[in-house]
Amino acid sequence: MKNNKILASGLLFLLSIAFTACDNHDSTGYEYAPNMYHPVGYEPLSQIDSNRINQYGMNMRLPVDGTISRRNYKTRFGSGDSAVADLMVYNINKDSLRIAERVLSNPVPNNEKTLEDGKELYVRYCWHCHGENGEGNGPVAEKYKGVPNYKSDAYKNMNDGHIFHVITHGKGRMWPHGSQVSPEERWKIVHYVHKLQQG
Repeated sequence: MKNNKILASGLLFLLSIAFTACDNHDSTGYEYAPNMYHPVGYEPLSQIDSNRINQYGMNMRLPVDGTISRRNYKTRFGSGDSAVADLMVYNINKDSLRIAERVLSNPVPNNEKTLEDGKELYVRYCWHCHGENGEGNGPVAEKYKGVPNYKSDAYKNMNDGHIFHVITHGKGRMWPHGSQVSPEERWKIVHYVHKLQQG
C-alpha cells in the first residue's frame, strides 16, 4: 500500500513536469550572462529595448541631410550607366580573379578628364611601386622585388576586371587598396593603367 502511494506520487510528479514543460515552446528560459547577448552600447542594426535617448525610441539614427544612397550614386555622378551604381558594392571573392576578368568591364567613360583623374590617383596610390610609366621601377620597388612592368608581354594584355580586382584585393606582395580608393576611382586608374600598357 505504501509502495503504491510512492509510485502514484512519483507518477503524478512526472506527469506534472511533462505537462508544464510542454506548454510554452517559445521560451528559452532564463538567459545565462545576458550582458553577453545585450551590449551596453547602442547598436544601430539591433533593437532590444526602447532607446530613451534617441527620438522615436530607435537605435538607428536618420541619415543626415544630403546623404546619397547607393541607388542614387549614378545620378549623383551624372552617369547614365547603371553599372556604376551596381559596382559600388563589389562582392567578388578575393580569390576569384578569373571570375573578375570574365564578368567585369569598366563602366566609367574613357575620356581626357577620366585619364587626368586616373593619372592623379595613380600618382597618389600606385607610382611609388609601379613607377611613373608603369615599368615597375618606383622607389619602393627597389626593396619590394617583383613589381610588374605593365608593358611586358605578361601584363600588357590585362583586362579591366583583372586590374580592378587586383587594386581592390591586392595580389602577391601588393596590398589591397579597396578601403582607400572608391570603385569609381579604381575604374579611372584602370583606364590610366591601360594607357601605360600601350606606352
